Amino acid sequence: MNCDRQVSPKENHSVLEIAHSYLLNSVAVKANEIDSNPDALMHALQGLRDLGLLALRVPQNWGGKEISEETFSDFQELVARYSGALAFLQTQHQSAAAMLVASSNSVLKQEYLPRIGKGELLIGVGFSQLRRGGEPLTIAKLVPGGYQLDGIVPWVTGWGMFDDFIVAATLPDGRAVFGVVPFQDTYQNSTSKITFTSPAELAAMTSTNTVTANLNNYFLPQERVVSIKPGGWIHENDKNNILRATFLATGCAFAGLDIIESALQTKSLPAIAAALTALQQELNHCRTAIRQLQKNTHAQLSQKLQLRAWAIDLATRIAHAAVTVSSGAANYLHHPAQRVYREALVFTVTGQTSAVMEATLEKLSRRWGDRGENSDLSSQIQTITYSRVIHLSHVIDTNI
Repeated sequence: MNCDRQVSPKENHSVLEIAHSYLLNSVAVKANEIDSNPDALMHALQGLRDLGLLALRVPQNWGGKEISEETFSDFQELVARYSGALAFLQTQHQSAAAMLVASSNSVLKQEYLPRIGKGELLIGVGFSQLRRGGEPLTIAKLVPGGYQLDGIVPWVTGWGMFDDFIVAATLPDGRAVFGVVPFQDTYQNSTSKITFTSPAELAAMTSTNTVTANLNNYFLPQERVVSIKPGGWIHENDKNNILRATFLATGCAFAGLDIIESALQTKSLPAIAAALTALQQELNHCRTAIRQLQKNTHAQLSQKLQLRAWAIDLATRIAHAAVTVSSGAANYLHHPAQRVYREALVFTVTGQTSAVMEATLEKLSRRWGDRGENSDLSSQIQTITYSRVIHLSHVIDTNI
């Protein structure tokens, strides 16, 4: 990010105000349609673009907003509160833009960043396969003028919405090359091509059009290379960004609280009011802890993992509570509680690593006696021992 000019707190706050107004008035009322209809999702994404909210991490000299990391986290949480599908889709684009900002390829930056800053170009990412162990799914071979790419990219979001995407492929020495490729079927010749499957039938956020890319002898010119990362880069990057995905989960938690609060207005049950207060307080504690740890440069990895797991656990519990207060209506496919429940599922596994999985499972499988809601009851349950037996029945005789 460009450090020549500091963005003022007022400018950061203005971004959030503009985003909140748009999301509340134009997205919230169509959230269920946006979740299932790609056209509705694309329209919502274009709304963010028209407001200049899709180049938030791009420097101002390239036409972006260049907001602070803290404000970007607040923005992510805000979008996730009103539409999980929109939050997930725009995250792909913002991540790709940030990768281009960090690139040393000045020609590529000059070509892409001004267009991204103006909202003329949307771009996705496809590098989650680097997290997988075993043989690389996507490989690259150095050839004259660039690289030859072969293999599959199992998860690329935004088919029909993004113009290009940044692909990653593993080199023989373990490094990974990242480059910009078209997000449409492209044939360089009879044997060199990139093709895509039909959108996957997902349980949630189907409108995001997630596909698999197939690379066959595809030639990536050197001038389209974004960067070359050392072996194991993805794992170090995941460690550094453990807390970043928590804001999608806490945004989802807010969405669940909104449903619970709405149910309270119609049902007026003390149990709903009590649950709303308790969950609101826990969410506030979780968010505060995350923000404090973000500022701690000496924070331990284990602490970050615990907070990530807490945010995931809290989002799923609040979503479950939203289903509970919505009663049988929550079983309808297009009910808000059903949508938020599915969104919690997605944010549980977004950017998941083995360490995040382990921390999440540990949080979800706490011993029964360790759960706060059972502490009073469990303390009353003791192992009973006997020192002697006293017979309290009547003596059997003929008068019985």
